[in-house]
Amino acid sequence: MSLKRRHLLLTPLAMPALATAQTDEPWPSRPIRCIVPFPAGGGTDLAARIATRRLSEALGQPIVIENRPGAGGTIGSNAVARAAPDGYTIGVATTSTHPVATVLQRDVPYDPVTSFTAITMLGTTPYVLVAGRAVPAGNLAEFLAHARARPGQVSYASVGVTTLGYLLTRQFEMLTGISMHHVPYRGSSQVYPDLLNGTVGVLLDNPPASAAMVRDGQLKAFAVTQRSNLLPGVPTFESLGVAGFDAVFWYGLVAPAGLPPAMAARMQQALAAHFLTDAGRAEMRASDIEPVMSAPAAFAASIAADSARWRALAQRLDIRPE
Repeated sequence: MSLKRRHLLLTPLAMPALATAQTDEPWPSRPIRCIVPFPAGGGTDLAARIATRRLSEALGQPIVIENRPGAGGTIGSNAVARAAPDGYTIGVATTSTHPVATVLQRDVPYDPVTSFTAITMLGTTPYVLVAGRAVPAGNLAEFLAHARARPGQVSYASVGVTTLGYLLTRQFEMLTGISMHHVPYRGSSQVYPDLLNGTVGVLLDNPPASAAMVRDGQLKAFAVTQRSNLLPGVPTFESLGVAGFDAVFWYGLVAPAGLPPAMAARMQQALAAHFLTDAGRAEMRASDIEPVMSAPAAFAASIAADSARWRALAQRLDIRPE
């Protein structure tokens, strides 16, 4: 079932001024803080800035981005969970910080559902399997044949065993019957030079980081988990016979648990009113983000369902929290 069908949307409505839980002042009457749990300049930061720029216009107040990276995004996410639920602190949630972090990391200090008020899933981006020119394969079938003939010899990169990219690469191995050698990195900025020089073989990552290098011929893109606006000519894994390998990475907005529902609804409706228009969709698709803008209850249900999904996959692969 498509994401559009899975996520029910609220119809944008004109909403009266809201009051905060602590005072009678109309909300919002001062700047709002948006905590991004990753460094500036990355895909999550970009998604946050696209969304909050439009949300700020709709609410009539500045939204100040505060980057709080560390511990796989859990430091910034915990800062959101611990803030006052007064509508003046929101945060960016991702597949990594919410359903995956609590499955793959020990001692995460928050619950991905109950510690937050879900506002909306902003959108999704696919994964692409990329390789350097040193890998002797021109398409997915050739790569799989190459890897099967050399079990444990072809290397793959990840940015850590507590990330969705690592979990999905392990799933890819399981679905295709190949066995590769894992090379962990601290960040994707360190991976790409090694892909280019042949130090590591392949990487499963989101397209924005690699699309320009694929178009320039520096990297090869074998397949994507879902169609990519940045790599429109790259086939999906499903179309190439890897059934069920179709996961996406999502970005969303959350607030601390206890945010008045009307505030969450107002933010979701404001975002949907812009990003579900042709112009708004184009704005997000330029960064390879497919807009969703789901209602708060639907987003909360998605986080819970994804938590169960990734926990089941990790258990099947015998991956334990670290």
